[in-house]
Amino acid sequence: MPDQASMRFVDSSVRDSTRILCDDRVLINECCSLSTRAHTFYNTSPYLVHSLSQPYPCSIVAFPGSWVADDWVPVERPPFGDAEVDSSLFPSLKSVGSGVVARVNAAFLSSFQRLLICSTLQSEVSRTMMEGKRVIFCGHSSGGAIAILASVWLLENCTQSITPKQLYPICITFGSPLVGDSIFSHAVEREGWSCNFLHFIMSIDIIPRIMLNPLSSYKEQIQSVLHLLSPNASDFSHETVQRSNMSSFYRTVLKNCLSISSHQACVFMGCTNSLLGTLTSFVELSPYRPSGTWAFCTSEGQVIVMQNSDAVLQLLFYLMQLNPQEQLAQVAYRSLNEHWQYESKLKEWIVRNGEAVIYLGAEIDADGLDVGNLELGKEARLRLRAAMHLEKQRLSNQTKIDQNSSKISQALSSLGQYKSTLELRGISYYDSFKQQRNLEDFNANVKRLELTGLWDEIVEMLRRRELPDCFEGRAEWVNLGTIYRRLVEPLDIANYYRHSKNEDTGSYLLKGRPRRYRYTQRWHEQAQRIEVGSSSDSCFWAMVEELQFDMGNNKAYVDVKERLLKLESDMVNWFNSGNLGRDVFLSSCSFVVWWKTLPEHHKSVSCIRNMIYGEGSVSDC
Repeated sequence: MPDQASMRFVDSSVRDSTRILCDDRVLINECCSLSTRAHTFYNTSPYLVHSLSQPYPCSIVAFPGSWVADDWVPVERPPFGDAEVDSSLFPSLKSVGSGVVARVNAAFLSSFQRLLICSTLQSEVSRTMMEGKRVIFCGHSSGGAIAILASVWLLENCTQSITPKQLYPICITFGSPLVGDSIFSHAVEREGWSCNFLHFIMSIDIIPRIMLNPLSSYKEQIQSVLHLLSPNASDFSHETVQRSNMSSFYRTVLKNCLSISSHQACVFMGCTNSLLGTLTSFVELSPYRPSGTWAFCTSEGQVIVMQNSDAVLQLLFYLMQLNPQEQLAQVAYRSLNEHWQYESKLKEWIVRNGEAVIYLGAEIDADGLDVGNLELGKEARLRLRAAMHLEKQRLSNQTKIDQNSSKISQALSSLGQYKSTLELRGISYYDSFKQQRNLEDFNANVKRLELTGLWDEIVEMLRRRELPDCFEGRAEWVNLGTIYRRLVEPLDIANYYRHSKNEDTGSYLLKGRPRRYRYTQRWHEQAQRIEVGSSSDSCFWAMVEELQFDMGNNKAYVDVKERLLKLESDMVNWFNSGNLGRDVFLSSCSFVVWWKTLPEHHKSVSCIRNMIYGEGSVSDC
């Protein structure tokens, strides 16, 4: 989890102050100025670096934006220009339980990958961290998108590092377009990284909304927009914007923002109308979603700060709505002009000592929602309140689930005692449970079924997004899930093969394994940062059952030899790490009895031979 110093931009649910700290304002000002200045060095330097000693020793790395359409719009990837992230760079950007990988803008991803290969960024970052400084990534416009990817990349490296007191990076962006989808946002929140990202956005700046549109709606106009926004543009004026038909572009963006915000509002407000599913079958909705902490800068000089992705998405639409007194051309001009107002507006805010900051967290009162001087209608306030309430409900659901942890621990303790008692008698608890001959086996089955209900409820709540994104990253539940999987899954496997379900349904591993075990295994692998599928020790008995079944159905030893050798090799690792119990090597254990029927030439060189015959420890395979 991020260290305390990197938690300075956290939302109101975990922060007492209602102001951004004075030291933070100094940092924000420096980042904004450097991000703007980086644009002028676009052709000569891929980033600018500036060192600060206050508020703490750090190096600010600012990325310039691009004013070339190809760096924004990967036209070969319709409809939204998104692509799966590179899992070697971003192993955490996925839904842990389901294994679905996050998607990001392919053009931004390619730009960042080229930056890693063709620049000195990696050595610059390594040198900064070796000096004990914090790295601050920042950027304006598409430079902010690169800063976001750079920050996630470094957070991944920091999380995997064994260096004590690792300084986590901070990312500050200004008018950045959206980068990733809902899984990207979920992963950032799950890993506890949201507070490391602070995104400033002017009320109607059009750039942060562009990615909410399909490529077909703006790919022909994006170069015209970028030409007008380029720091080298010499003809930016109200008349120029009006002649360039930006009014039509603004209307298109507004229309797509409306579609997405309405659809999302229906989802989190619990709409059950079947038309909702029908709509998404023929209307393409952008996958891009907000992530991290957002700071909306209003025309009245206020800063509205929130982390709630659903609420941010609603504000992205509602702040764009036209004032009845304004013409569309005027709003279109202002939406482009605001993209260059960050430095001046934030300096004004800092001069006023950073006042008028409003934090919108999960906690809301019954009287309404304090959104300062924002002129939001009744519908907008209703949707914001619903988004906040949904997060509050998720936290409430988490509290209820937490209350079941003691019940789960008690049931696991009972099953642990069942296993230990049988082992003292020289019996494998797997074999005893599969035979179901004694009362203690019946009682163990009752506990298994009780735990099944509790864990299936957790998994279904995760699938329906009824728990906070951070739930799957909580150490207490990762540990509890791992204990549960290793102790109880062998009983599920025993039940599966006792009733010969493999003959009707198929292999347990391919067809019968419940989500509750797949999810908890992936939680453990993600927490330990180990390869997906490498922690399959709880499936040991399923592998044994399949080998026995195949050889019992006239498959020759040579046909299963590779699988058998792989299993024995895994057994050595699992046993040495304490994840495979000694009960599988008991002389009466069905595995040992079966293993002794294998060809002599296999047994004589097997790496588990000593354990099978009780002659000492296992050897390396």
